[in-house]
Amino acid sequence: QVQLLESGGGVVQAGGSLRLSCSVSGRTADMDYMYWYRQAPGKGREYVGEIRRSDGHIDYANSVKGRFTISRDNAKNMVYLQMTSLKPEDTAVYYCHVPGIPWGQGTQVTVSS
Repeated sequence: QVQLLESGGGVVQAGGSLRLSCSVSGRTADMDYMYWYRQAPGKGREYVGEIRRSDGHIDYANSVKGRFTISRDNAKNMVYLQMTSLKPEDTAVYYCHVPGIPWGQGTQVTVSS
């Protein structure tokens, strides 16, 4: 069974940085789109960004554009989210998502003011 495992979360002060990782285990054929989402306490799941294997296309939500960077290592079946200039409003559980694969447990990011 294909599984997603996020890691790298933690507590950081405003203005700090974190790098999240997501590993995909199991059969990963045709895994073109990979996404990052987040869910803050009491709110719905929010789109953060995406990266496409076929042409390297990357896109971000306006709220993180210029501060977050998505990358992937296809050979290792990994996707990363480099987060800089973090704000308290970035506090959330962060999830990677691949269509057709069950959501993972996510990784908690807490930004203190």
